[in-house]
Amino acid sequence: MDKHLEAKHLINLSKGDHRSYELLFLTYHPKIYHFLSGFIKNEEEAYDMAQEIFYKVWVNRTAMKEVKSFKAYLFTMARHMIYNQYEHNLVKEKYNLSRLNQSETYEPEEELFAKDLSLLIDLVISKMPLQRQRIFMMSRKEGLSSDEIASRLSIHKRTVENHISNALTDLKKALQYVSLLFL
Repeated sequence: MDKHLEAKHLINLSKGDHRSYELLFLTYHPKIYHFLSGFIKNEEEAYDMAQEIFYKVWVNRTAMKEVKSFKAYLFTMARHMIYNQYEHNLVKEKYNLSRLNQSETYEPEEELFAKDLSLLIDLVISKMPLQRQRIFMMSRKEGLSSDEIASRLSIHKRTVENHISNALTDLKKALQYVSLLFL
């Protein structure tokens, strides 16, 4: 879709025009879906995320007249959803590990598995490039935000986010491999 036509549809969308919304949806939904499914590796979840993005576009349609590049706007939303998904999965893993550590009714196999999993996570982190390790540990162990890490290391916030995303991808791959062994 060319920029002038896109701008016209965004203005119309901001006024509540359903037809403009449909045209933008039909043009960009498949692209966003494929982008998300490339990262999420779960087609149903990627589809739901793409739907959520377009739901948010509709809910916030009055602001669309200010958007300069709708494609960039959508892909930024998708990128943030991917980060949130990884964060959510990591929090879930931490919670599950903490529940294992707090349980007093451990079965010997469960305790051994939890220790092995913790060692695996530490091993995966230790194999990461030094900068990625440092950033990931500052984020997860020290609880620092991307802005704080960027400031402390005198690097760009986007670099920090890329390192965290790559670290989460490394951990996800390792955990997926381990989960396959126990199926």
